[in-house]
Amino acid sequence: MSGTGLITGDDGKDRCFWHGNLPEYLRYHDEEWGRPVTNDIRLFEKICLEGFQSGLSWLTILRKRENFRAAFAGFDFEKVALFDDADIERCVLDAGIIRHRGKIVSTINNARRAIDMRAEFGSLARYFWSHEPQPDDRPAMVDYPTLSANPTTPASVRISKDLKKRGWTFVGPTTVYAFMQAMGLVNDHIEGCYCREDVEAMRKALVRP
Repeated sequence: MSGTGLITGDDGKDRCFWHGNLPEYLRYHDEEWGRPVTNDIRLFEKICLEGFQSGLSWLTILRKRENFRAAFAGFDFEKVALFDDADIERCVLDAGIIRHRGKIVSTINNARRAIDMRAEFGSLARYFWSHEPQPDDRPAMVDYPTLSANPTTPASVRISKDLKKRGWTFVGPTTVYAFMQAMGLVNDHIEGCYCREDVEAMRKALVRP
């Protein structure tokens, strides 16, 4: 990786460094990360998986994502909210996921909180996108030094505090900012990454919930 935070792939394209040119991680970078999401199920899935990632690498979670989807009913929060003690034990014994009891219980709790949020705001998407940072709140240059120095932002701190007040768990400011980056609430593809312009165009064309 150069000091720019970019690496050049076998196809000659410059990309953010963090995927390390690992095929599955590279696909995630190119096809998912930063592209705006307004689907409630995918938003719920991502914020839960970011909670599971805490203390681990995202690649570890990505490689287990289909197992997580199978364990948690596709992250349909209406279904997850009905999980009981037997479901908790089933998940704890599931070697295909991260068997952290606290995070498993948190996912069920957060599903119930998601139902409350949808009742209040109409959708999870409307809630999260209402917290999208304004241009003036974003750095003038999205470069490697800026991103590496700012694992949280004022917006992620605000969202984290509000979610916790609403009873959500495993939603610290760093977790929330990773969620914002992945779901396209901000475009943190580094300047010079070939995906940056595509993501920005998608964000400009997006009809906010």
